[in-house]
Amino acid sequence: MRGTPVPYLEPIVGAAWWTVGAMALDAGIGTVVLAAGLGVTGVLVMALRRRYGPGDPLPRGGRGRFLRLLGVTAALVAVASTALARLTWGELAVPVAAVIIGVATMMLASQLDVRAMLALGGALMVLGAAGALLALSSAGALYPQGLVGLVAGGLFWLTGAHRTGLLAEAHYRVRR
Repeated sequence: MRGTPVPYLEPIVGAAWWTVGAMALDAGIGTVVLAAGLGVTGVLVMALRRRYGPGDPLPRGGRGRFLRLLGVTAALVAVASTALARLTWGELAVPVAAVIIGVATMMLASQLDVRAMLALGGALMVLGAAGALLALSSAGALYPQGLVGLVAGGLFWLTGAHRTGLLAEAHYRVRR
């Protein structure tokens, strides 16, 4: 399965989301969960590096579009998080970030020509909406930050493994 641009995108973003989710847990269990997530990321990146190397380049003009989308998304997440914190709605920062990143993922799907990214973007937006409801009806950061972060990380890892063919390869090996 050659022809995969940016093969490390989902594992790295998944690790970032997993870290956000693990920070909401208590110190002991949070450290263990974070270490497990970083281990999953390491295994995925090593498998992808062995399979694809640096990956194929994006189509003409694709790199600039990708970097602009990345920059605009990061700026929107930063501004939204800051504004929500100033309005004393800081518990909504992670769910709103999930929605923003879901929209960006859906926009990225057309550039990478991957339909699974559309599903991932939609799932992130639903996850963000559910996390916002949980944030407004519960105390603490476990649900809006922990649950949203850990589930989003898992979704990114799963989508990355599907997009790059690692799931198909694992399925083939199990069936043999």
